[in-house]
Amino acid sequence: MSTNPLSPPQPSSHILIGIGMVIVAALGFSSKGILIKLAYALGLGIDAISIMAIRMLFALPFFMFIAIRASVNSKRIAMTAKDRLDILFLGFIGYYLSSLLDFSGLAYISASLERMVLYLYPTLVVILTAILGRRRMHRFEILALLIAYAGMGLMFLSDHTMMNADILKGAGLVFAAAISFSVFLVVGQGVIKRLGPQRFTSYTMSVAAVFTLVHYFIEHGLQLYKHSLNFYLIGLFMAIFCTVLPAYMMNEGIHRIGANRAAIISSAGPVMTLVLAFVVLGEVLTSVQIGGMLMIVGSIYIVGKSR
Repeated sequence: MSTNPLSPPQPSSHILIGIGMVIVAALGFSSKGILIKLAYALGLGIDAISIMAIRMLFALPFFMFIAIRASVNSKRIAMTAKDRLDILFLGFIGYYLSSLLDFSGLAYISASLERMVLYLYPTLVVILTAILGRRRMHRFEILALLIAYAGMGLMFLSDHTMMNADILKGAGLVFAAAISFSVFLVVGQGVIKRLGPQRFTSYTMSVAAVFTLVHYFIEHGLQLYKHSLNFYLIGLFMAIFCTVLPAYMMNEGIHRIGANRAAIISSAGPVMTLVLAFVVLGEVLTSVQIGGMLMIVGSIYIVGKSR
């Protein structure tokens, strides 16, 4: 059978660039928790919505610019009323609510534990997909779930501070963020296919930015300019290197190497967070924690490889 000239095999350089983009994106996403912990350490008056607001204030112009450029330079598919409602809902639940829960949880738990709990979202996607599709889960999916939650249990048991109510509250908030984000991924698949990843990301992120800034204004008024220079530098770095660039680099990486490969490579994110938390924040790194982390990463690998 002859090769389709319209779909030539991709050169190795094309694939290598895609792999590099996914790795850099995973590193950017992994650094977010570290920067949030550094922002909290700056002192009083800094809460979850303040960090979210400064991040989105710096990121919003980039998303708006890319949204306009993507609409002008591509064969634009007209948005329906349903598309607009979907974008509004997905921007709220995926990038505003999920971030609010995640950032709030980081006030109580370590950056490494936050990343471990948050990275349970692929298992939640598997569960939601099975429920919504009314199908039985495959054996490899059940195996991945058992490994993931056994690894999380191991991480909790490894530290006696996990019995602290605040720690459990923080983990609960981050787990709720993982649920919110998994709903976003499952519901958003059809909208992404219709509008394209660039427009979808730009629109939903812009919606989330508006929700975030309105929330901040209601809670704190016009106080965002009264923080220290370090706070603004952290916000700027988080906006560019932990939000804007990773979002689009991950999308481009998926386009070049496929979603399955990207999922497997990005499963290195928790490992990166664990190392960064140890180096930058001085968080404790035990052999039991490493074991639990490897179990969670292994479960993500099983899901990504099998799918």
